[in-house]
Amino acid sequence: MMREFFYLQKSDRKVVLALLAVIVIALGVILVTSRTSLPSSPSISSIPSSPRQPSTPSNPSLPSRSVERFPFDPNTADSTQLRRLGLQNWQIRNIYKFRAAGGIYRKPLDFARLYGLTVKEYRELEPYIRISPDYLPAATLVKETSAPATAPRDTTKVHHYPEKISETAHVILNTADTTELMKVPGIGPYFARKIVQYGQRLGGYVSVDQLDEIENFPTEAKRFLVVERATPQKLNVNKLSLNELKRHPYINFFMARTIIDYRRLHGALHSLNDLRLTKDFPPEVIARLEPYVEF
Repeated sequence: MMREFFYLQKSDRKVVLALLAVIVIALGVILVTSRTSLPSSPSISSIPSSPRQPSTPSNPSLPSRSVERFPFDPNTADSTQLRRLGLQNWQIRNIYKFRAAGGIYRKPLDFARLYGLTVKEYRELEPYIRISPDYLPAATLVKETSAPATAPRDTTKVHHYPEKISETAHVILNTADTTELMKVPGIGPYFARKIVQYGQRLGGYVSVDQLDEIENFPTEAKRFLVVERATPQKLNVNKLSLNELKRHPYINFFMARTIIDYRRLHGALHSLNDLRLTKDFPPEVIARLEPYVEF
């Protein structure tokens, strides 16, 4: 029966063979056109090997740029000088744009408006800013010419900041005022005031290293300062109240309360070692506080 089912006459067989031939030819044409339309992907072996690039470490150790401090005029300083001062390239471009637009730095505080400049950076640069008299308002010339002809001419040289001391000179820390402190390289009006104010709170300096307790203090300035014959003001820990005790920078509220509690329970203190067993008075705290207390 299968044989009879697939039996075809001669004319039918010709038609079937013709259809099969057309189908094969159509499939061949489709296959050829699809290959020519697709881009040939090169094999792995045919890709030229590029020279191996050195891998970049995730945290490359770049050489740190050294920062220098020297007198400069922001109205005339070039890019090399500004870069030596530690300014970024985009900050230097902003300075050039400001000057190209006719902007003038008439006083040192005008330089603080530089975008991206932090308070710490400005305080370090402030003692070295020198504004040339050529950039002062021209109205100052009118004031000079309008002065009486008989008035003696003042030939005193005017400085925005005191002249700095030499590399071998020193300033006595406990007796210097702000004007004398500003002669120290690296110290401007801000840190001069901070030094005087902190010394008053302490009752006098006993070591130059105490200046490190002032926030962002320029440590390179310490070599120009000395402490001679330190006689700090002392606190009578047996008589002062809690509020009076905690005014000192080295005594906080909890330390003052410990002293008051000890006096109430055990009587007068004879030494700070009486408090050595309390958690608020470790050995290093006692050593720092000893020059400032009496009994």
